[in-house]
Amino acid sequence: MSITQILLKKGLLAPQQMEEAVALQKSNGVRLDRAIVQLGFLTERQLLEVMSEQLHLPMVNLSEATIDPQVLKMLPPKVVYRKRLVPIGRQNGTLTVATSDAFDMYAFDDLRLLTGLNIQPALAPREEIEKLIKTHYGLGGDTLDEMVGADDLEVTKPGGETSEDLLEMAQEASVIKLVNEIILEALNERASDIHIEPYENQIAIRYRIDGVLQEASIPAQMHRFQAAIISRIKILANMNIAERRVPQDGRIKFQVGGRQIDVRVSVIPMLFGEGVVMRLLDKSSVLFTLQQLGMDEHTYGLFDNLIQRPHGIILVTGPTGSGKTTTLYAALNAIVGPDLKVLTVEDPVEYHLQGVNQIPVDSRVGMSFERGLRAILRHDPDVVMIGEIRDLETARAATQAALTGHLVFSTLHTNDAATAPMRLIDMGVEPYLICSTLIGSMAQRLVRTICPKCKQTFTPDLQKLPPDLKFAPGEKLSRGAGCNHCRNTGFRGRTGLYELMVISDEVSDRIMHRAPTPEIVSAGRRAGLRLLREDGWTKVRNGTTTVDEVLTCTAV
Repeated sequence: MSITQILLKKGLLAPQQMEEAVALQKSNGVRLDRAIVQLGFLTERQLLEVMSEQLHLPMVNLSEATIDPQVLKMLPPKVVYRKRLVPIGRQNGTLTVATSDAFDMYAFDDLRLLTGLNIQPALAPREEIEKLIKTHYGLGGDTLDEMVGADDLEVTKPGGETSEDLLEMAQEASVIKLVNEIILEALNERASDIHIEPYENQIAIRYRIDGVLQEASIPAQMHRFQAAIISRIKILANMNIAERRVPQDGRIKFQVGGRQIDVRVSVIPMLFGEGVVMRLLDKSSVLFTLQQLGMDEHTYGLFDNLIQRPHGIILVTGPTGSGKTTTLYAALNAIVGPDLKVLTVEDPVEYHLQGVNQIPVDSRVGMSFERGLRAILRHDPDVVMIGEIRDLETARAATQAALTGHLVFSTLHTNDAATAPMRLIDMGVEPYLICSTLIGSMAQRLVRTICPKCKQTFTPDLQKLPPDLKFAPGEKLSRGAGCNHCRNTGFRGRTGLYELMVISDEVSDRIMHRAPTPEIVSAGRRAGLRLLREDGWTKVRNGTTTVDEVLTCTAV
């Protein structure tokens, strides 16, 4: 029986679907099995499982496979990239290769001649094979192979090219494809930043995934195309490719599978060339609800009560990259509606919120936070969000807005919730104004969450646990063993730790008298304050994150 007959017999494919696949095969010239997958009638894995049964070929799960590095060296990278065949095992004169195409007999014959070994195909989805190739042979190796072999592309040492040469190189189809692969790989790995770093004899590409930099596997020859790659990025970001002596900033906007991606690009001259950092902003993945951010019921209840108030200032504090803006967007999203006029002043506007009027700060034309805030108060807003309180003028404008009956959201750079009002006092805001307007301050951090695919429980050594982690003997914690799903880190995704201080009468009295921070913390505790570290230990005990993650981002 043919594969298609088996699919019909097993009920995996309806006769009408088979007719559609045959029509696509005739019109586009694709193979029938690929037409079935292309139309979405079956997944590639489902089809391969039927082929495996019919052709008596083994199926392999490459996401869980451990491959001997010596076996990987048995085929030249050029062959692996071109044929999409990966050696995964050798035994008794037989080399097992993973393939997604069981009918590529010519490729198997070529390998037999090349290695002098018998070839045993093993079936695996193309996506898993591609991921394995990127992991072990490097990102963009096939594109680089084309570029190295191209007769019309002259490669010179970095620094020796004219601007005309760079423009021509950057517009080569192979260079365009290579830069696209670098960005797409970052998106597939959920990276927030791409770092391209030049060194004397190599170029490094690193992705920031879940807040931690991880090195991308790239072929050594990518160093030869360093100038072309950077020039291509500068062209996309509307930068001057001839200027390589001063820093430049730019932006790129593009769509990937219906997702709108905004990329902020920074280029800085370094010793061995220009270094590039690209911040990836995925506009489809920023809008969370407050519960999705990781707030527990206690903190959520207090915070939700604050954002429903008609006026006052709510501050979200923490270092750069701790998720402050995302929290403010979630808060605005929770209250926005046809009965509220919501205005924001941001530098820059990172994401678009439906129903919210957003104003970008532009220092080149004198549009500052303070000037924008004063202007929007004449637009009759109910709720105002200021991207960041940076100076006394902005702080005074925010307090004035709150005093005149507006609810104001903003961010501040402080380490904890209790020091936020003291930071405003240091800026020059009078304590009585802070007591009259500030209704809550919330500090936050981001910690990595344990990968659900490789999560395992264990009994910790109580002697090695921090003394403030109240932990009973026999209790278990969780950790990630590491798998392909999480790039062998044991973590996938992040969640927030929160420390919310509601400004009660007692806290307000301490602020008015400029009391030391420990006294403000004590007063805040009586109003329901739970410290960042305490929230972290709760998430450790419920299996969300690990002790080391909490220790990394919180202080005693």
